[in-house]
Amino acid sequence: MKVRALGLVVLTALILAMAFSASVPAAPNTAATSATAVPAATPNPTNAAAAPEGHPEIRDAIASLRHAKEHMEHAAHDFGGHRVDALKATDEAIHQLETCLKYDK
Repeated sequence: MKVRALGLVVLTALILAMAFSASVPAAPNTAATSATAVPAATPNPTNAAAAPEGHPEIRDAIASLRHAKEHMEHAAHDFGGHRVDALKATDEAIHQLETCLKYDK
């Protein structure tokens, strides 16, 4: 039963991540349409705010899981102990996704 609860949480997170990524239109490629090429900026701490955020789908999935966790924490029922298992699985999923982002550096 724990496997089923974990599967349900992971499936929900993936569906939410796909829904968020499918509903956001892609940004236009302004670099290809400009007449003059702009040299790429070298990465430095002062230019960090201008750099695009890496892996927005993973970050959206983390946000969705945190939102789902908040809903589960405030649920009116314990659902036979399955809510506790789902919360643990959600915490583990968030931890795994945050670890994925660390390996991208």
